[in-house]
Amino acid sequence: MEQMEMVHVLDHPLLQHKLSILRDETTGVKDFREIVCEIATLMCYDATRNLPLQAVEVQTPVAKAVTYQLAGKKLAKIGRASCRERV
Repeated sequence: MEQMEMVHVLDHPLLQHKLSILRDETTGVKDFREIVCEIATLMCYDATRNLPLQAVEVQTPVAKAVTYQLAGKKLAKIGRASCRERV
């Protein structure tokens, strides 16, 4: 497999917006750190886009409903303590 085939460009408008704030020299340290955490969250959404799902039936307050949950092994969010404080 060629190296470029393994590259995935994240070009979502929210990511582009956050990156522009991150790159701005007037962005302060506090805002910079917050934006890095937000970008990490957005990247996680994109990276998990194609995880397999399984249909499950749940009882809602109104009626039974078929919903979807992750199939197989579950994921755990691992991040820096500074990001977890804001979640």
